[in-house]
Amino acid sequence: MKQLITLNINGDTYEVAVKPNDLLVDVLRDKLGLTGTKRGCDSGTCGACTVLINGKAAKSCRIKAIKLQDKKITTIEGIAKDGALDPLQKAFIEHGAVQCGFCTPGMILEAKSLLQKNPKPTREEIKKALSGHVCRCTGYVKIIEAIESVAAGQVHG
Repeated sequence: MKQLITLNINGDTYEVAVKPNDLLVDVLRDKLGLTGTKRGCDSGTCGACTVLINGKAAKSCRIKAIKLQDKKITTIEGIAKDGALDPLQKAFIEHGAVQCGFCTPGMILEAKSLLQKNPKPTREEIKKALSGHVCRCTGYVKIIEAIESVAAGQVHG
């Protein structure tokens, strides 16, 4: 049986009919057309489905949408402001940290969560934050360098 819920996503309010077991990743992609959030492993280990919930990185393939009515959800579509890319998005481009792009939204949102709680992380702290993400293209070096450049204030919004 479906239930009508209200979700706050990227600052907008959406009313959506969901079943009790509908996962956030499916609601975002299939019901709301927010396809920046990727479906990868379905077990929370690849990080492709990462979103921010109240500013904290979370795996949307492991969270039931029905439990998020009073939360603020941010997807990759919601971090650019007034048509300008977020500094992390710019840094990923400038450092060549984007190849196929499948893992990129999740990595950027994880990095955003990290930098919100720790604006000057060490390389080891960045690696630890990214440990729940899989990238098959880049080897992670350019991703880490991109995040370090934002932490160092070298890239601005």
